[in-house]
Formats: sequence, C-alpha cells, structure tokens
Amino acid sequence: MKFSLVSKIAVLVMASVFFASCSPSYNSIKRMQKMEEGVAHPNTKEELKEALSKYERRALDLVTTEAQEGIWYKMLGTRYLDEKMYGQAMESFKKALTFYPDNANLYYYIAVCAVYVAHGQAFDLANVAGTIDSEKKEEYLRMSEAAYTQALNINPDYYRALYGIGVLYTFELTEDSAKAIPYMERFLQTQTKDTNGMFVLARAYYLNAEYDKAIALYDKIIELAPSKEKVADAQNNKKIVLDAQYANN
Repeated sequence: MKFSLVSKIAVLVMASVFFASCSPSYNSIKRMQKMEEGVAHPNTKEELKEALSKYERRALDLVTTEAQEGIWYKMLGTRYLDEKMYGQAMESFKKALTFYPDNANLYYYIAVCAVYVAHGQAFDLANVAGTIDSEKKEEYLRMSEAAYTQALNINPDYYRALYGIGVLYTFELTEDSAKAIPYMERFLQTQTKDTNGMFVLARAYYLNAEYDKAIALYDKIIELAPSKEKVADAQNNKKIVLDAQYANN
C-alpha cells in the first residue's frame, strides 16, 4: 500500500509526539530506581557503588531514547523542508538541537529556513506567509546569520555554511557585505572551480569598491567557461565594474 507524502508527514508527526510523551525524564528514572531496585538512600560504600552501577544503566537507556528522539526531529525537519514548509522545518531542526547542540548541519538547515521565512515563504506559518514586515524580515535574516555563524564555530571548514553566509551578506544583509569577503575567500580555497562562489565573491568585491579583484574573478569565470549563460553574465558584470571603476577614478 502506498502512502501519500502528507500521510507520511502525519505519521512522522505522530511518531515525534509519541517519543516526546514517552521519553523518560530524570525524575521518572529516579522513581523507577526506588521502586524496582531499592537504591533510594544508599549509605554504605558497597550500597553507593551498587546504586551508581544501576543508575548508569538507567542513564544509558535515557541517552539512547533521547538520541532517537533527536534523530526523529531531524528527519521530520527534512521532510518539511522537502515540502517547502520552511517554518515547520525550522522549528523541527531547533527541537533536534536540544538533543544535538553541536551538530553543524542542524544550524545550517535553520539558517536556510530562516531566509525563506524572512521572504514570507513559510506558508505553513499563517502569521508569516505573505505578510512579513521589514522589521520581522530583518529578525529572521539575523537569525540566519547567527545560525550560519554557529555552524562555522562548530566546523570552520563547512563549505556549505561558508557559501550560505557569503550569499546572505552579499544579497540580503548588504550593509554588511564586507563580511562576505573572508567567508567566500575561504570557500574558494577548497572549492577552487565553483563559479557560483566566484560570482558571489566578485559581487562582494564590487560592493566594497575592490574593483580589480572583482574584474580578476570575472575574467577567471570567462576563462573557465562553465556555460554560455555564465560567460555572458560574467562579461556583463565585468563591464558594470569597469564603468564603476572609471566613474570613481
């Protein structure tokens, strides 16, 4: 029997709720410990050692259960993301972070979703879709900035986050476009033939009046010739930069 995608998402939501409601808390473990294993008030050295041993086993059970719950929230987030339900995806990834606070991928996904929400594309959030104001947009863009930054704090070489924050500064938070330059330069140190990255960095150079560097990158794109369209775009952009350079000399 084939389930529709909506049905699959519903199943995942129900499963996540089940895990959330059934996940044992520290207090519940303590109550179970007292009832089942009689270690409520250990006193002697032997009793303390035995109690610690039994609590370690319970703690391992708790960690395993919570790890699974975190995985389910991450899976749910990716399903929402596939369906372009960016608001729900973002919230699911945030919940997954409570279980995996050092996961750079989760911060990356939150950053991506936040940009879509900033543009009113979170149609799964009735209070956001199509009605977002400039103040709220700035809030979500800054949320994206913070998430990309945290992803890179965890993994400084995470090239997707390097590219994402570079695009964010160059095309969204343009008042901070200079911040894009070191990120995109690092990105191109490893992604040496990524012409999309070159376009982003060249624009960041242009926005900050580093015209010679922008021209050199556009020349490199033209030399690599990834496609006719990209060569034409690089040639047109180079002309814009040359005109700006001439006007400012």
